[in-house]
Amino acid sequence: MASHLSLGLCPAGSLKEQPSHQVLSDESRPQAWLQVAPQKPEIKKPSSQAISVGNSESSEIGTCTTMNGFPAPRIIWFKDNQPLPEVKDKGEKTYMVPSTVREASGLYTIKSVLYMQPTKADKDSLFHCTVEYSLAGEQNKNIQMTSEPMKIELYYPSEKVMFDLLNATKVKEGDDVTIKCETDGNPQPSFEFLKDDKPLIGKDGLLTLKSVKRTDSGRYFCTALDFDHLDIELKAEKVLDVNYIDQMSVTPIGHQVVMLGNKVEWQCKTKASKSHTVQWKKGSTVLSQDGTLSIESVTYDNAGGYLCVGAVPDVPGLTAQASVNLTVKGKPQIEHPEDGKVTKEGDEVTLKCSAYGFPTPQFTWTPSGKESISVEDNKVVSTVTLQATPDIMKDGVTCEVSNEHGKDSKTLLVTVNRADKQQAGSSTVVVAVVVCVLLLLLLVALIYFVSKKTTFCSKKDKKEASTGQVNNIVVEMKTEKANEEAGLLNKKVNTEQ
Repeated sequence: MASHLSLGLCPAGSLKEQPSHQVLSDESRPQAWLQVAPQKPEIKKPSSQAISVGNSESSEIGTCTTMNGFPAPRIIWFKDNQPLPEVKDKGEKTYMVPSTVREASGLYTIKSVLYMQPTKADKDSLFHCTVEYSLAGEQNKNIQMTSEPMKIELYYPSEKVMFDLLNATKVKEGDDVTIKCETDGNPQPSFEFLKDDKPLIGKDGLLTLKSVKRTDSGRYFCTALDFDHLDIELKAEKVLDVNYIDQMSVTPIGHQVVMLGNKVEWQCKTKASKSHTVQWKKGSTVLSQDGTLSIESVTYDNAGGYLCVGAVPDVPGLTAQASVNLTVKGKPQIEHPEDGKVTKEGDEVTLKCSAYGFPTPQFTWTPSGKESISVEDNKVVSTVTLQATPDIMKDGVTCEVSNEHGKDSKTLLVTVNRADKQQAGSSTVVVAVVVCVLLLLLLVALIYFVSKKTTFCSKKDKKEASTGQVNNIVVEMKTEKANEEAGLLNKKVNTEQ
């Protein structure tokens, strides 16, 4: 009985001959009709961390294990989703070593160890295994479960060296520069760095240069030290070009003081590693693009700061600049003063007077008041507060400015704010209109009420005329008429007699 059960459950050649002491009793052995799905297969790397390419013997790639199946399932290996032929001959470069263990439960644990002689092309390959089995009611249909993928770590020699600049943009003076040296092998060897035969210190294949200067331009070399393959020269070079622009040179230098109406001119130039531009600016306005800034007849509006900017368009951020300042001297000029407004005579009024000029002009207010001085850009502003007296309302207030080159004056008028009067008058008109409209509406309502009452009385009289009382009146009128007619007849009779 026991021998028949063993032959019925185990495919030919799938089990090793079991020793007699491992034969299970009828109580612990699965029944002939029972089939159990195995667990999902697991794949493990070998204990050695990496596999060297070029070994004369096949290396262990991984072990695939599935547990608790019945009958014994089948394991299939895959590389890059392609099945590997099931080879058990250890004389081949690729083969598998299977093993079957029958547990105390009567279920089977299956293992398969994959051996290969991998090449460098296998460094990115993915391996996995599947377990194939069938269940009752699934005749002639195999079911598969797949393990997680596994990537092996290969050691393979270097064949070439790559030496690359990691900076995203073109290098300019002041930048930090990083150059990376690496090979196409694994693991990476040690590296040596040189510039013009001068050794440099790098780390983990990285050469870092802090705040480079134009003198750091040149040829850099990287050499890989692969002591396992000394017959191969592993060397690469990189040319570093550090872009630069010199400080801007401006003539005449320093602060310029020019008489009102005179000419002023500056020249600005520089040198750079590549083609560059030179612009003169005042604020954001570009005044010149040839390095020359010339003003034929300066005005007070020309006073202020100017900037000469040099740039290398081919290298973002590579710029230099220099600034100059222009002071225009001359007699003061008052800038369009504004008249004052008050609500009524006697109120306080604040007046403002702005003037250009150098040396700084002095202000005189007539009549005087409480004064304050401020500077806005290249002009001086005087503000005075005083009472709007009748004389001021009549003659205004005079602002006079003066310096060593001359003087200027303007009279500021003070008037009552007509807008306030118009606004008050408008408000009065609006109120009057509203009152008139209300009275008109009241009159319309009264007329409407009277007309309605008259209509009601008229309708009432007509209604009474349709009753008997109206008929009696009519009858009486007819009787009187008849009497009148009778009287006439009598008169005619008497005449005839």
